[in-house]
Amino acid sequence: MKIKTSFNCKNCGYKTAKWLGKCPQCNDWNTFEEDTQSANDQKKELRTTRARKGEIFSLGEISNERGFRIKTNIGEFDRVLGGGIVPGSLILIGGDPGIGKSTLTLQMCANLINNNPLYITGEESLQQIKHRADRLKNIPDTLNLMSETNLETIVSTIKNSDCQIAVVDSIQSVYSDYVDSTPGSFNQVRECTALLMQTAKQSGKTIFIIGHVTKEGIIAGPKMLEHMVDCVLQFEGERTYSYRILRTLKNRYGSTNEIGIFDMNEHGLEEVKNPSEIFLSRRQTEESGVAIAATIEGSRPILLEIQALVTPTSFAVPQRTATGFDLRRLQMILAVLEKRLGSRFFKNDVFVNIAGGVSLNDPGVDLAVASALVSSLRDETIAPSTVIIGEIGLTGEVRSVSNFEQRVLEAEKLGFKNVIVPKLNAEKFTKKVNIKMIASERISLALASIIK
Repeated sequence: MKIKTSFNCKNCGYKTAKWLGKCPQCNDWNTFEEDTQSANDQKKELRTTRARKGEIFSLGEISNERGFRIKTNIGEFDRVLGGGIVPGSLILIGGDPGIGKSTLTLQMCANLINNNPLYITGEESLQQIKHRADRLKNIPDTLNLMSETNLETIVSTIKNSDCQIAVVDSIQSVYSDYVDSTPGSFNQVRECTALLMQTAKQSGKTIFIIGHVTKEGIIAGPKMLEHMVDCVLQFEGERTYSYRILRTLKNRYGSTNEIGIFDMNEHGLEEVKNPSEIFLSRRQTEESGVAIAATIEGSRPILLEIQALVTPTSFAVPQRTATGFDLRRLQMILAVLEKRLGSRFFKNDVFVNIAGGVSLNDPGVDLAVASALVSSLRDETIAPSTVIIGEIGLTGEVRSVSNFEQRVLEAEKLGFKNVIVPKLNAEKFTKKVNIKMIASERISLALASIIK
């Protein structure tokens, strides 16, 4: 029997006839896995069926009724899903080991017990799931569990049971008898996900699949895995903090900008209804190098503490370190401060940290970061009742930001007295608020009003 051997990249799916140390498509090292197939296996993989004529519909014949959503009764979870679970969808949840993926799905199943959820585990025994349920409490004894890794058995069980929601934990542990490779390999993950997607669409049942992430922080398996599913959720969080952030990376039925914030404790994940108060609660004393920024995550305004430390360096090349903030953007802000204000950072080590373990990708916090840097450099404090909003341009101007009204209203709600804002945003803002807005169009003017 003729044997065909090929090598597939487990990250991007690039296929080659010989092993390569570096993938020419995704540029990752040591990602190729051997895939051996016989001629009969190749024919079986095609799974060809008798051709039939497809049914064609005109656009006007299709109903425009919006499908209903199933509420999980976990507000932060429903937020990132776009308002709830869409029946017949395939949802991928990724995250580091121990971050809380299984805990979240167990709590979801407990809240949806009337929908007969089925929890399928391929990595843990049923006794281990029982122990976790006892620790979490409020997990009903009527929750259906199954320990299985064979894909055909899983699909048959989902189709023939009365469950409306199924959880597969995890996709890397499931294998199909029709794919000649080990569980977790490129072919297995691709084929298993494709069959689970087909099952969800045909049965109208929602299937959650849990996936691991690599050391780079991306979901393990081929990149096409994220393209095949309807929704991709990423669980993030620092080991030293109890807070967890559930972020939407892809959503065919809602926004991709929403986040959900949870607090992990001994009884599971609890929702954080007002994250601004949580992230600002640890501030005890007034110190230099600290500024309060107003950012937007999805449709939610959040106030965060920006911490900066500028200290003389003992190295030939000063250090530039950022935690929770883009290092390249930090270097741009430093260059603007040196060029437009004459601040001397080139002889100092610079450290920036976003308190609370949150990662920011919002240009609207540029002015707050710059204020914290100058405050630390001059060793002068910023008034704790001041919130700073604004993006910095390369010419030193303070540029307008999006969702300006939500940021200002959040600062007012938390009792802040002053807010530094871009001049263009202030001119268009007509709503009456009980907070003093100080408008600036240049970074020099803004810092003069912030740091006395």
